[in-house]
Amino acid sequence: MTNKHFPHFFLAANSAGGFYSAFNKNYSITDWNAYIIKGGPGTGKSGVMKKFLKVASDLKKQVVLCPCSSDPKSLDAVILPEDKIIILDGTAPHVVEPTLPGVCEQIINTGSFWSRKILLKNKNNIIKAAADNKFLHKRAAEYIKAAGQLLSYNFNLQLKSTNIDKAISYGAKLAERYIKKTDGTAQEWVRFLGGITPEGYVFYDRTVDILANEKVIICDELGAVASVIFSGVRDYALNCGHEIITVKNPILPNDIIDAIIVPKLKLAFCRQSSFSNITANSRKIHTRRFLINQELNTCREKIKFNNKAAYTLIDAAVKTLKDAKNAHDVLEAFYIEAMDFKALEEYSQNIIENIFNT
Repeated sequence: MTNKHFPHFFLAANSAGGFYSAFNKNYSITDWNAYIIKGGPGTGKSGVMKKFLKVASDLKKQVVLCPCSSDPKSLDAVILPEDKIIILDGTAPHVVEPTLPGVCEQIINTGSFWSRKILLKNKNNIIKAAADNKFLHKRAAEYIKAAGQLLSYNFNLQLKSTNIDKAISYGAKLAERYIKKTDGTAQEWVRFLGGITPEGYVFYDRTVDILANEKVIICDELGAVASVIFSGVRDYALNCGHEIITVKNPILPNDIIDAIIVPKLKLAFCRQSSFSNITANSRKIHTRRFLINQELNTCREKIKFNNKAAYTLIDAAVKTLKDAKNAHDVLEAFYIEAMDFKALEEYSQNIIENIFNT
């Protein structure tokens, strides 16, 4: 089974408000086992997760993959939902510290296998590469913040023109039509289907196809109407005792909901925009019926300009993140030189065997 058969989500985003992490919103300390990997760049964190993935795949486990938004070819986490197990990168910028260490969470320390002597030999070069990477990420964040301000303006303009009560009521009726009460325990996981990465704006459309046979699509470029409707769907699904995945928008995560997925029902409510094109096996809903005045029509040129400018800024952020990735590769090379990967291989193999034999 190849990786393309697994659903993919980001657990963090380079958002307009800064780095946004949902790592601690993807496992429960009451009934999950979390394995938190600590270590520097290039110390084999993603490699350990790929070994874990290989074993899980061979055992035909249900798997969710979580690539790194700073490098989608690398992994930030692997989740086994049915087994309630997660293995994740707990280092900066998405630091995860154990709440119940040794009970719910275990620490995997890849930093135990580096030679400090070799690292100190390259100290000045490491400092420079780390500073370059940090500077470039900061510049990319400024582009994304500027883009977010433009998109936020458009969002709020639409929100002011939206019949909120009508949208909330519609969301409740929509949910009632598709979602039935269950005797399960309500649970919400927060994730991202999209993200601004060095490879461009990545959106995992296929994940929705994997998790949902039935889709309800809100065609909403600006995001306000869909988010109000999805808020109603979210509340209804949780009140009915369902486990849901709330998919936030990576640029404006505090404002826009991109999707609500109910895995048990193989059901998804998604927003269609310029960044996503989910159309198969779907019912489409347009936002016009929820608008109460003509203000949006009079601002079409302004909205169009803001969108175009925002996409230009996002392109600039992508190019800067590519440069940051190059700086990070330089930084990783120094740590790779200092690592005893043979010892790490034995250590990680024992840990993974213990995970699946527990």
